Amino acid sequence: QAQLVESGGGLVQTGGSLRLSCAASGRTFRSAMGWFRQAPGKEREFVSAMSWSNDRTFYADSVKGRFTISRDNAKNTVYLKMNSLKPEDTALYYCAASTTSGLYSVPSVGHEYDYWGQGTQVTVSS
Repeated sequence: QAQLVESGGGLVQTGGSLRLSCAASGRTFRSAMGWFRQAPGKEREFVSAMSWSNDRTFYADSVKGRFTISRDNAKNTVYLKMNSLKPEDTALYYCAASTTSGLYSVPSVGHEYDYWGQGTQVTVSS
């Protein structure tokens, strides 16, 4: 049974940094992996995605320039480095993996992902 497990969330002050990790097990995801987040009372939103080819990335405008996605295919792990954090970044962050996206694809909609982690909480205090 394939699963994704996130880690690295926590409480940080405005302007601080965190690095989220998502380790996949049970299968190798030779396709896009991404991050989404959901704040209380809001819908889930796309944060970032990276292609299996490791050379294509896509970011939501709200995090562009502050967040960096990376992946280690040998470890079946994707990371999200978050800098200059703001209170509005507070949310439950989910890792997601696709099984059907193309080599260079970086999907930004949830239904293009087939596996989801349980989420890791990020709280940014003002």
